[in-house]
Amino acid sequence: MLHQQTSHGAPQEEEFKLKDTNPQLGERWPGGGASGWMGGAGGWFAGGSDKLTSTYDLVEQTYYLYVRVVKAKELPTSPVTGGCDPYVEVKLGNYRGTTRHLEKKVNPEWNQVFAFSKDRIQSSTLEVFVKDREMVGRDDFLGRVAFDLNEVPTRVPPDSPLAPQWYRLEDHRRREGKLRGEVMLAVWVGTQADEAFPEAWHADTAAVQGEGVVNVRSKVYVSPKLWYLRVNVIEAQDVEPADRRRRGVAELFVKAQVGNQVLKTRACGGATAPLWNEDLVFVAAEPFEEQLVLTVEDRVHTGKDEVLGRISLPLGGFERRLDHRPVASQWFNLEKFGFGALEGDRRKELKFASRVHLRVCLEGAYHVLDESTMYISDQRPTARQLWKPPVGVLEVGILGAQGLLPMKARDGRGAADAYCVAKYGQKWVRTRTVIDSFSPRWNEQYTWEVYDPCTVLTLGVFDNCNLGGGGGGPARDVRVGKVRIRLSTLETDRIYTHSYPLVVLQPSGVKKMGELQLAVRFTCLSVVNMVHLYGRPPLPKMHYVHPFTVNQVDSLRHQAMSIVAARLGRAEPPLRKEVVEYMLDADSHMWSMRRSKANFFRIMSLLSGAVTMTRWFADVCHWKNPITTTLVHALFLILVWYPELVLPTVFLYMFLIGLWNYRFRPRHPPHMDTRLSWADVVHPDELDEEFDTFPTSQPQDVVRMRYDRLRSVAGRIQTVVGDMATQGERLQSLLGWRDPRATSLFIVFCLCAAVTLYVTPFRVVALAAGLYHLRHPRFRSKLPSVPSNFFKRLPSRIDSML
Repeated sequence: MLHQQTSHGAPQEEEFKLKDTNPQLGERWPGGGASGWMGGAGGWFAGGSDKLTSTYDLVEQTYYLYVRVVKAKELPTSPVTGGCDPYVEVKLGNYRGTTRHLEKKVNPEWNQVFAFSKDRIQSSTLEVFVKDREMVGRDDFLGRVAFDLNEVPTRVPPDSPLAPQWYRLEDHRRREGKLRGEVMLAVWVGTQADEAFPEAWHADTAAVQGEGVVNVRSKVYVSPKLWYLRVNVIEAQDVEPADRRRRGVAELFVKAQVGNQVLKTRACGGATAPLWNEDLVFVAAEPFEEQLVLTVEDRVHTGKDEVLGRISLPLGGFERRLDHRPVASQWFNLEKFGFGALEGDRRKELKFASRVHLRVCLEGAYHVLDESTMYISDQRPTARQLWKPPVGVLEVGILGAQGLLPMKARDGRGAADAYCVAKYGQKWVRTRTVIDSFSPRWNEQYTWEVYDPCTVLTLGVFDNCNLGGGGGGPARDVRVGKVRIRLSTLETDRIYTHSYPLVVLQPSGVKKMGELQLAVRFTCLSVVNMVHLYGRPPLPKMHYVHPFTVNQVDSLRHQAMSIVAARLGRAEPPLRKEVVEYMLDADSHMWSMRRSKANFFRIMSLLSGAVTMTRWFADVCHWKNPITTTLVHALFLILVWYPELVLPTVFLYMFLIGLWNYRFRPRHPPHMDTRLSWADVVHPDELDEEFDTFPTSQPQDVVRMRYDRLRSVAGRIQTVVGDMATQGERLQSLLGWRDPRATSLFIVFCLCAAVTLYVTPFRVVALAAGLYHLRHPRFRSKLPSVPSNFFKRLPSRIDSML
């Protein structure tokens, strides 16, 4: 039984709260010049007074020494092998970067870029060596080129790219001057705004793996284009069971399979021309690699189904539907292989069996859900033709992290190799992995187009556990923490610089793993279009005209998450499955006593306002405050004598409350709240239950059955309770300025309603409202009303839930 506790145990620590930061953002960066980067009072720049605005203005300006190794020519061959397997080694202090070696090339081309951060530089000389790889022994030295860093030019975009030049190779060992061969290089000082930054080999992100060096660079991923495949199985003809005696008792059904997704129709008994008329819906990803496999089967008995016919259809040939208009049906011939032992050579022949009547299409007017609707980041339909213009731009500067805990042991000490992943819409970004640092600095900036402000940006920090060599399969990257930011809670054209706590729940309890420093800016492109969106349905209209069932939505979302994880896992470098599942909240449907209690107390917090009003009214009735009671009596008499003032007074009162609350509006984005999530006082036994496997690992069979049933039922109750709390919190946020645009719209509406109702007779208002709600169904739309759409777009405290 849930009960309100009088204390949350130890008070919530300050470290679990959001903190303001003051990073040195590069709003205006120094322009280029010919000055060196090692001398002068300015550090890297001794001159250059010109300024220009950079697109990388939400991150701290970080300078890098870039070395582009393009190619070489006329390299000498080995007197032993008669060939040359050249590669280039770039050395700066203790850092070395090597290109790939090319076999049997005297005129090789590499076109690789190396980047060395200013903070890591410990030498004033850059050396570029050209070597010949030998199978046994030491690699042959072919020559080198040296650069004084004080003479390296600087380049800040949008300056023109620095053109590479040919340099004659020198022999620094024997001092014999120039050698045979030349190498084409470009060396310059730039920032992370340089176009060479994403593909460059970074000194702080290189680690030894096996016999070589791996560089985990930043990467931008795009989710695969997902479609709903709707298969309407109508009927079949000339279906004959293999056993003629089952002709009148056969239980026929159709099994459809797309990849790992398998669905079946109901069994239709006693007919050679069965009629089903059922819809089977799958998730398919473009480019289409799977096929639709249909089989007509006979359920002989429990556990045994006999295949009567089969057909395989490519997904790319189906019609792509952009609305709810019906699709033309088609007949498809089913084929069956002979499996009889006495058929001899005919066992591999295709034999005509029957045909099936189908209506198949790829739904382009739906949005394929691969994330929870509470944290949805994209609401556009699949078909690009139905997209609306963007209403804003989201810019996120991922500055770095602080205070990360050791995630693994390396050389007898704790270590952390952290990277950050951000997901919004179809675009995923991954920062480079900073090796062996508890305070990594990424300083990478990314941009997304915003088509709906009532969406959520999700960021997660992970520890890369696949850098070191060693046997065994790939290790799972460890979760460090997650941050969610709802765009509608941000003021437009304002830069938010905060340090977000990275909080995770472990079997031992809630734990802070560090802090993530971000700079976020939401820019509005069209105020009119953005305001118009608050009256539109959150999802495309097909979700309301032809909605899916709750079970279908859950199943299709699970399949969509699996497809996205599989496709992103095939990229290079891969975005691993555990990362994608954590970002998409794959385990949000699992039962948790902690979440149930948190949702229960969210409702209790909402009801506390009604309880407070009841107590206040009781005090008024008992004349606890005579002045207040007198004023209430006067107001009551006025409203009774002039009932037409009731509604104007209510709306005017809410308008004044909204204006008053503007002074106390939230100034910071929401963050993970351990107290709201009921994570700071969770019981150890409840944690053991939350981290238990599903099905449970308890030994007793009866306990396992009852326990799983309890978790399944309680999970649904948990969802319903959470939805109730969300609706109440949305109502509470109408005048709370959590979404400044929504509150502005509402208080303006309240003012207009107050004025309109004041000048309009009450009887006219009541008559119009009654006739509107009693209108004929012909005048009703299947789409939700504007007030309903507006209400569904309001933020709630679900964004702050762990």
